[in-house]
Amino acid sequence: MTSSQVLIGVGLIVALAVGCQLLANLMRVPAILLLLPAGFVAGVLTDDANPEKLLGDAFSPLVSLAVAVILYDAGLGLDLRHLKGHTRTVVVRLIWLGALVTFVSAALLAVPIMSVSLSAAVMLGAILVVSGPTVVGPLLKFVRPTERLQRVLVWEGSLIDPVGGILGALVFHGVLAGGQPGLAAQLGAFGVSAAIGLIGGAIGAAVLWLLLRFLTLDEVLGTTTQFAAVVAVAAGCDALRDDTGLIAAVVMGMALANLPGLDMPARRPFFETLVSLIIGLLFIGISATVTPQSLRHVVLPALGLAAVLVLVVRPLVALLSTVRTDVPYRERWFIGWMAPRGIVAAATASTLSVALVQAGIGGAEKILPTTFVVIVATVMVYGLTAVPAARLLGVRRSARSRPLLVGGDPWVVALGGALRSAGLDVLMWAGLDRQRQSIKDAGLELAPGELLAAATGAGAELEGITDVLLLTDEDDFNALALMTLKETADGAVHRLMPPTHSHGVVAPYTGSEVLFSAGLNRPELARRYAAGARIVTVEVKEGGIPAGYDTLFLVRPDGQLTAATRSTPPAAAAGDVAVLLTPSPEPHPGTASAPRPPIGPGG
Repeated sequence: MTSSQVLIGVGLIVALAVGCQLLANLMRVPAILLLLPAGFVAGVLTDDANPEKLLGDAFSPLVSLAVAVILYDAGLGLDLRHLKGHTRTVVVRLIWLGALVTFVSAALLAVPIMSVSLSAAVMLGAILVVSGPTVVGPLLKFVRPTERLQRVLVWEGSLIDPVGGILGALVFHGVLAGGQPGLAAQLGAFGVSAAIGLIGGAIGAAVLWLLLRFLTLDEVLGTTTQFAAVVAVAAGCDALRDDTGLIAAVVMGMALANLPGLDMPARRPFFETLVSLIIGLLFIGISATVTPQSLRHVVLPALGLAAVLVLVVRPLVALLSTVRTDVPYRERWFIGWMAPRGIVAAATASTLSVALVQAGIGGAEKILPTTFVVIVATVMVYGLTAVPAARLLGVRRSARSRPLLVGGDPWVVALGGALRSAGLDVLMWAGLDRQRQSIKDAGLELAPGELLAAATGAGAELEGITDVLLLTDEDDFNALALMTLKETADGAVHRLMPPTHSHGVVAPYTGSEVLFSAGLNRPELARRYAAGARIVTVEVKEGGIPAGYDTLFLVRPDGQLTAATRSTPPAAAAGDVAVLLTPSPEPHPGTASAPRPPIGPGG
């Protein structure tokens, strides 16, 4: 290809990758629904979008390195200390038992359905094990399942990608080793691959831990350091033995997620942006390599294979994984109706199938188009039916707001109690141990882990957070946290007003909307609460808000939380529940002030 064709092809792939993700965001649909057909159509209309022709022999190793970066990012989300409570048993079973059942079932079914050799069928079964957060997460945003289901499915999606990546790499080497004489040689090749990946991952994790732990790196440099380390380690392992870099990448991510002394969540937003771009490029590029000719005799058998996976294998996995647990049957049925395939399946098929074809494995040329059809079929089926199925089963989470209150001062804890009494499920976060203890003593739920991890990304999805309220007594912290969170949080983010326009280093210059009326800034609110004012809840009647009370929030009849801000005080309507600050009690001459009795359950 000429240089101009290469430039046009690269530009087209990047434009399609970002354009499809942008359009999907506007349409509120998973990006994969647009990326796969866009790449396929581009590959049909022009050779310029075909990365195999653009990059030649470099395409397969570059895909392998890109998958390594994605798996490293998935590994970063595997903080096993957060996997606890009633979800542990189900998630663990879904991983090992689900992977085993899906692997064996898909491999056995692929032989008669797809008319491929057992070796190719085993490889296809390993590839189709994975699901992944890149497709499960967007679907769950639309479904909004109950907290238990949200946790189970997000954890499964996050864990199954690296497990599937490891399984795919190991099965790949096992299939290639099948031509060697003797079982000992096969096991030896299998063990060498695993050892190279594990050792490389351990070395990479140790180097990264030292760099991130002891060097002062900002988020941009920290991100590029991680990216360079993952690519270097994965490339080195792959140079020694093909695709062992996938194992190394997962090991690096998991190790850094669980080693002490690192604030990984604060370093992740830039890395997640990079991974999002890589996912778009891979989907466009890989689907552009699927030709109509390769699909001609594959579509119907692959649709049959997908139908069995959706209608038989996944429900069986859900049943086996939830047996003898306290998961209700309605939730078990929904777990059995959520297993879309995603980018790791596509990238693994693209990377490994070429080598299997070159090795003469019978039917290996069908692995990529079959995987492509299964991905499209499962995403379409689950994407179109997940919301109706959740509604029919009654497993959707309430549409009511779930605010995250950041701060632990007495009035903040009282506010949390008032919002809870207004019917909201409240989550709180505080940095000081005494504040966290006061939150627990009040019977309120504490958000796990770090603030950024709880309020954004997968943490917010797991907890169902809709609003973030920054209520600490540090004005600059509130301002800086708002500037960070408003770029990544899905819902509204609000902060308290500082005492004056000149107070603080950062707070006066953020220019953002602040909570409550003009005179009710942070110190004034704390002073009035200490003087005996209380935070109460009142159901709004025809007469409106009582005179002398300050409106903090309104909880609408549908459970939506509306904050009172300096420029836009909310208009209360009959049926709303108002969260109010009472007037400070006026002491009688010669007596100490005493708080007024509360007028609602939040007092």
